[in-house]
Amino acid sequence: MGSPGKDSLRLSAAAARCHTLHSNQMLNRGYAYTTIVNRESSGRTLLSHLASLYPHSTPQAWRQKLDNGEVTLNGIAASGCESLTSGQTLVWNRPPWSEPDAPLHFEVLFDDPHLLAVNKPGGLPTLPGGGFMENTLLRLVQKRTPNANPVHRLGRATTGIVLFTKTPQAAAELSANWNTPGVQKIYRALAQGIARNEAYEILTPIGRVPHPLIGSVWAANPSGKPSKSLARVISRTANTTTFEVSLHSGRPHQIRIHLASIGHPLAGDPLYGPSGLPLESLPGLPGAGGYSLHAQFLKFLHPVTGEQIDLEAAVPPGFSAPQFAVSGGNSSSCRRPRERF
Repeated sequence: MGSPGKDSLRLSAAAARCHTLHSNQMLNRGYAYTTIVNRESSGRTLLSHLASLYPHSTPQAWRQKLDNGEVTLNGIAASGCESLTSGQTLVWNRPPWSEPDAPLHFEVLFDDPHLLAVNKPGGLPTLPGGGFMENTLLRLVQKRTPNANPVHRLGRATTGIVLFTKTPQAAAELSANWNTPGVQKIYRALAQGIARNEAYEILTPIGRVPHPLIGSVWAANPSGKPSKSLARVISRTANTTTFEVSLHSGRPHQIRIHLASIGHPLAGDPLYGPSGLPLESLPGLPGAGGYSLHAQFLKFLHPVTGEQIDLEAAVPPGFSAPQFAVSGGNSSSCRRPRERF
């Protein structure tokens, strides 16, 4: 990316701020997981349905949860023996629990009455899920800016720019244009192997495939949804390649899947193998870390003012510095000092 034009809004060094909250390892408030019984589940017993719907727990564990009164069916405490009917409301009232540790800080990259852009650290989920309710970027941001809502999400281990809206007008405009050429999303990814070509257009469809622990995950699937990424080689080492990847669709785990599908899974990715499918032997969970993926640049027109917004999140220390010493195209080498408090 070149130097910003006169109409480009870039953050001054003094405006970059880092917000930190400290975990006290207290229990969260618990959560009520609510689902509606579908037609395919009609006639099944509640116990078998729960074990299928939430495969992270065994039928024996669900029996204990039922005995503890944690599950209701149409508002009535359930025993597990009920025969389900389409349209019933099933609620699992999970008791409060101590969440896994996560970094409880974020850097503010841009802030105005309509938008907030932050730099998410690795290990912090964007949204609640997978055992995280309070230790999430959404909760941290909303403690500072209660009306902020994310336009998109990054994987738990992925670092970089997450954009929030503060007004309905901004949310509607950005949501309508998020996967159009008017919004440029550029990532850096450290991948396994030495790429033979300098650039790749990756069109691998993405859909659900089986996973032995959680039922299914997003992965390369010929019958999946159309997807497009453009990957350009930035540098190579003896056994890795650093790519700059531009997204032209917004599928879950798209970069991880797409680079894996061309034979270059992210270095350290515990889930995806060289085919873009889950590893054959003990695949990890989607939220597990170990890889280096960074949302570095985001460019778009402000949804209210129409001004050009060019955002950049500095590459984190987890990426080896030499990987980013060689840069091509229009990538910016600008790095901003950070003010921390």
